[in-house]
Amino acid sequence: MSRSPFPSWAAFVALAAMLTQGSGYAADAPRALWPGKAPGEKQVLPAEQDLTKPTEGLIAGRRLIRLGNVSEPTLEVYRPTAATRNGAAVLVCPGGGYHILAMDLEGTEVCEWLNSIGVTGVLLKYRVPRREGLEKHAAPLQDAQRAMGLIRQNATEWGIDPQRVGILGFSAGGHLAAVTSTTTARTYPTVDAADEQSSRPDFAVLVYPGYLTVKEEHDRVSSELKITGDTPPTFLVMAQDDPVRVENVFGYASALKQAGVSFELHVYPTGGHGYGLRRTADMVTTWPDRVADWMKARGILERR
Repeated sequence: MSRSPFPSWAAFVALAAMLTQGSGYAADAPRALWPGKAPGEKQVLPAEQDLTKPTEGLIAGRRLIRLGNVSEPTLEVYRPTAATRNGAAVLVCPGGGYHILAMDLEGTEVCEWLNSIGVTGVLLKYRVPRREGLEKHAAPLQDAQRAMGLIRQNATEWGIDPQRVGILGFSAGGHLAAVTSTTTARTYPTVDAADEQSSRPDFAVLVYPGYLTVKEEHDRVSSELKITGDTPPTFLVMAQDDPVRVENVFGYASALKQAGVSFELHVYPTGGHGYGLRRTADMVTTWPDRVADWMKARGILERR
């Protein structure tokens, strides 16, 4: 059997832990999301691995991890230093078309940035690829809802304010963040006390999100996104030349406005798709600064 020229995800996690120890940020060992098999999990997948091919392009001059065949979802908690921790937390949802997860570009690197502004980053490794016979987001939504409950259940231990727990997602992960924000009821039977906690994020950040609108139906908001006055405040950012189509954020923002939900929308002329928070010459890659400003203005970064 041929082997991938790149390290496994387990090897990457071990290396990342070694590196973060010297960075001032501490990443906990990954925690299983479910006490046993995830709900409804029947599909047998090949071994979880980085599916990046040597021929695939670089982002800002660097490669990225495209993790595939995820059947055992996990949480990984990244903690800011005690001197900078402000009590806010964000569940980070990498993108990848609900096929793979861009685990470093839209995951570990994002958690480390959150730590730099005093926020606890919680990296969600959710199930991919799409499960046969289910909506593309069905299994990932269960994982995200479970993760939100676990964060709030462990808030005291992790130094988190349970009323300042947000969600941040990229591309398909942006859609996952949106559907988690707009789905009020659990989509799986209660497992334990963690599922008695609210799964609604207190705020949401959607970075170049996909699947928010239906192009063929005049860009109406996708039916799974039930936006109401209880939908959390939302930050959206996208480039006008994004092949996923900027209409996604326009349509979603319009629906938020109609529901009376506070939002902030940034659209930049260039930048394309899939840049994570790696800086390039395109101004869209300054979005982390705008998010930090937004969070500060909303009092999310206040130390309490």
